[in-house]
This record gives sequence, structure tokens and C-alpha cells, in this order.
Amino acid sequence: MDCILLPHPTTPPRSIVSVACTLRRTGAALDLRYTIAAAPGALLLAPGAGQERTDGLWRTTCMELFVGDAGEAYREYNFSPSGAWAAYAFGARRTGMATLPMVTQPRIEVCEGDDATLVSVHLPDVGTGSLRLGITAVIEERSGTKSYWALRHAGDAPDFHDPDCFVVQLPPAD
Repeated sequence: MDCILLPHPTTPPRSIVSVACTLRRTGAALDLRYTIAAAPGALLLAPGAGQERTDGLWRTTCMELFVGDAGEAYREYNFSPSGAWAAYAFGARRTGMATLPMVTQPRIEVCEGDDATLVSVHLPDVGTGSLRLGITAVIEERSGTKSYWALRHAGDAPDFHDPDCFVVQLPPAD
């Protein structure tokens, strides 16, 4: 499935042309490939930190995925081009936040090209039931400009936790 993300109107990019995400589900696993098209050298990428759990990734360039099952509960995953990641569980919108245990951590790979950066993520266990997804990204440019990208923005300010942003509906896995 291919998805085109849109910048929030209050945070327009300067040098980012587009952000897209392709996703594929295989059983309980989800593979995502974010493509950030930008002028050469425009994107600010955190230095490589290794594949480790790290809080606060959303403060700079970070790909995000919000996963809701039935009800108000959902999970938030953050993926930095540095290789760092984070995972949280919420009982409802912005409430009951807890670190989400991960048996197998996500795998993140980055490929920088002349006009695009690809961030590929393998998330080993999102479950096999029906899912509601919010696919988002925080993009920081070397100029200091930050833009907030999502499939849908619901309010006057960027808020990826808004349930109205969880617009991709995945049926149960085969």
C-alpha cells in the first residue's frame, strides 16, 4: 500500500518536496519504507546511534507509526534515521503512556540518495488482527525548519495522537 503524507499547514517545509510511505504486512510483521524527497543536503539526520531504544526521537527527524486495535488504546512507534527507536502504549488519546515491551526490536535501514532519503523499517510484531494506522513523520531541515507530516491532519496544530489521523485500515493478516 502506498501513502502520501501531507505537511501540516502551520509548519510548511522549505526544502522537502514530499514524504511518502509504502507498507506491506506479512503475518504479524509490518514493513514500512518512508521516502523523503528533498533538495540535496537539506535533510537533518541525527548521527548514527545504533539500533537501541531511545526517548525523545520526535525532537528531530523521526518517522512515526501509530497503531490502534479495537477501542481507544493504541501504540506509538518512533524510528530515527540514526537507527534509534522507541515504542509506547497508550490507554486512550495521550493518556496512560507506558513503555511498550518489545521481544524483537525493529530493524531500521537508511539509504541517502541525491534527491531522496529512504528509511526502511521492519516491525516484527504488530499483531494479526484488524489495525488502524496513523503514518506520520517529523522532518527537520538543516536550516532549522521543522515540518510535521501525516496522512490527515485534524486540528489547528499538528497532533499525531488525534484518532482522526489513524486513517489506514488494515484487515486481519492472512
